[in-house]
Parts: sequence; structure tokens; C-alpha cells
Amino acid sequence: MIEEITIKFKRLSEEFNNIPLPSYSTSGSAGMDIRAAIKEPVNLKPMEVEMITTNLSVEIPEGFEIQVRPRSGLAAKHGIGILNSPGTIDSDYRGEVKIILINFSKEEFIIQPGERIAQLILSKVYKARLEETEELNHSKRGEGGFGHTGSQ
Repeated sequence: MIEEITIKFKRLSEEFNNIPLPSYSTSGSAGMDIRAAIKEPVNLKPMEVEMITTNLSVEIPEGFEIQVRPRSGLAAKHGIGILNSPGTIDSDYRGEVKIILINFSKEEFIIQPGERIAQLILSKVYKARLEETEELNHSKRGEGGFGHTGSQ
């Protein structure tokens, strides 16, 4: 059974009350679809970046984050992605959630008011305890970097 964590969303303006809160499309969905809270359609030209408002702020419990990821349908059909994918919404952030969309295609794309533009994934956060040392354990890979494991 999957543990449920309560996430509080706050609408920032009543003007967009008709736009649904983020939601899971199916019972097996890992991500919640989030929608554009815009008054007019936005024309996203090829290789153009737009920050799209959602009219939502969020309260995430400490120890968690929300990752902002592209929607696969927008990516596959229209070349629309999230510029800083995955984006992170920290548990102590209370400002408006905005989605940084980029059009990787050669065609213009029109973002419609209320359109599903990204997905939100709730993730557990682990804090690292850093320790400076003079030596590291050896590994089979060693210092092999980019492309080290080959193309097969």
C-alpha cells in the first residue's frame, strides 16, 4: 500500500477558481497534473522559454520536495519540455508555483488557459552528512569518466 502525505495548496486569486487543483489522472499515476492559470493563450515559439503561472502556492511537509517534470504527451507530440527538469519546489517555499516551459520543436505551440502543462512528483528528501577525507575507497571503475563504460 502506498503511504499518503497531505500536501496543502492555496489559490492565490479567485479569478482562477475554475481551474482544478493538481490531480492524479489514474490510480497508478506517479505525477499530479498541474494546469496553466493564464487569462489568454500563450504563444510559445520554437526555442522560446516562458514562465507559466499556476495561481497556486504549496505547503510541503519538511523532509519532502515536489519535483516538476514535463508531461510526456506534450514532449512527444509537441516538443514541449521543462527547462530546469526536474525542477524542485522546496518544503519551505511559499511563493507561487511557476512552470518554466521551453519549446524544443520547430513549430509554435499555443498554451491554453487551464491546460495541463507539467506534472508534480512528491519525493522524500535525504540530507547528506559531508565528511572531508584524504583518501577514498577504491572502486572497479576508478576515475573513468564520461563514456568510460563504452557504447555497448
